[in-house]
Formats: sequence, C-alpha cells, structure tokens
Amino acid sequence: MYKPLLTTALLASLAVGCGVKSKNVDESTTTATPPTEVAATSTSATSENDATDVPAAAPATVPTGKIADAATILSRKQVPILCYHQIRDWRGSDSKSAKDYICPTSVFTQQMQMLADSGYTAITADQLYAYLTTGAALPEKPVFLTFDDGDLDQYENALPVLDKHKFKAMFGIMTVAIGRRGKQPYMDKAQIKDLADRGHEVSCHTWDHHNTKKYTATDWVTQAVEPKKKLEDITGKPVKYFVYPFGLWNHEAAAELQKIGYLASYQLSEKKRDEQYPLQSIRRIIASGYWSPKTLHNAMVGSFKG
Repeated sequence: MYKPLLTTALLASLAVGCGVKSKNVDESTTTATPPTEVAATSTSATSENDATDVPAAAPATVPTGKIADAATILSRKQVPILCYHQIRDWRGSDSKSAKDYICPTSVFTQQMQMLADSGYTAITADQLYAYLTTGAALPEKPVFLTFDDGDLDQYENALPVLDKHKFKAMFGIMTVAIGRRGKQPYMDKAQIKDLADRGHEVSCHTWDHHNTKKYTATDWVTQAVEPKKKLEDITGKPVKYFVYPFGLWNHEAAAELQKIGYLASYQLSEKKRDEQYPLQSIRRIIASGYWSPKTLHNAMVGSFKG
C-alpha cells in the first residue's frame, strides 16, 4: 500500500505537539502562570537491571460480556484524564505555541507529586473501560494519565517520575516515527516494549498523525489497522485503544474505530461525546507546562465535574 512520505512540515508540527488547546477548562478557576524557574535534574529511565524494582500492573480485567448501553456510559461520572506531550525543559528556540505542549521535567515532577499527595490513584486504560462499561469500582480518587506521540523524553524524563509514584499511564505511539532521532527523537521498539512489559498501556496514535476527519477507506487501513498490528508485534500484547491525532474526531471516525475493533478512543477537542459510540470519544485535557500543581488540580476538578 502506498504511503506518502512524512514531510518536514509534519515533523515540525509534531515537535510542537499533537493536541489542540483544550476548551474544557474553566478559565475562572485556572490561571496559566509560567512555572517557577527550577533547575531540572537530568534523569533517565530505569535501567533494565532495575526494572524488577517497579511493580507491574495488576492483570487486565477487560469485560468480555455485555456492556452498558450508550446512555448509561454517558451518565457515568467522568474520570479526570490528563494528556501530556513532550516532557523536557524549554529551549530558547521554543515558540510560545510550542511551549503550550511542552511540560518542563521539574513541572511534571511537581504535578505528579501533587497527585500523589492529594491521594489520587493513576488507573489503567482497562480499569477505566471496565468502569464505563460495567460500573466496576474505581479507587476513591482516580486519574488517568496519557502521553501522545511517543517522544523519547517521555521515556527518559516522565517514566522515572511515574515509577517513583507507582503510576501507570497510556502511551499513544505514532508508528512512522518509531526510532527516529534528530531534534525531536522518538522511542524505539525496545523502549515501547519495555513500557508494555512494565504494565503501561501502548495505544495507537496512527501511522503519521493525519486528521481522522479527512480519512478515506484506504486511510483507515494505513492509519488504524496496520499501526495496530505493528504495535502488537512489538509489544506482544493486544492494542485496544486509539488516540485521535490533534484530539480531533467526528461521528464517522467513531463509527469506523468501533468497526475496526478498538475498545475506546481518546479525544481532546471538546466536551461533546458521541451519543452512539461514547467509548470512541472519551474526553481528556492537556496538562499545561505553565500550570502550577494547584492550577492543574483546579483544571481537573473544573473540567470533569459530571
């Protein structure tokens, strides 16, 4: 199957970030204040020799029987879901728009510490799915952490912080960029497999990050079917979840992803969810690198009230 080359312009746009600014946050309760200048400590992911010190996630318990109808799923209280992109210190060359999708390592560390100190439990994608479809119990204060694109800095800078708090997360991988190096490097196959082996969820973020609203029938094979198979070959585990490029979606995309067999898909663009396929339009908000821990908490509480 023919696949167009990934253009320099597309790579540049991905270096900025794949999301759209969230419209879900109540600006009256969140003030986007630049983070305090803190010298970030250079960190690296836990070595293979230390991996045994990180407890694995509990075995997946994805429901296999009848699931709730759409109205019931839509009525469930929403779980706060946070989306991150690059986890690294800002550079002098980063534009204001780029910084919107870059969370400095020190800020990310502070935000995760806030979640831990506030009693939040980082749940897995399977736990969220079980809750939405069957009403399965969740921890008292759940939060779901997601990372888009597969940037190497997520593995090097975010993973050690997640390990410290025993937090699990979902990583949306754009398969065209696997192993790419350069100004913005991406995770390679071994690192992606390591994430899955540690109990993190590896999800499909398409082949090359094109807007799902513009897909043809052939595009769905290129962007959602083939990448799913590639990631399954890498991890040795089923890839059950899809992450929309730019967080953009529509009913047609939700219906197609349901048909392909994804259990759920994750958006960013709006509070609206698909009334027929609510699992294919689950809401998230971008966790800004400008936000203090308090501002992040206010955004979570304000955006996921119902």
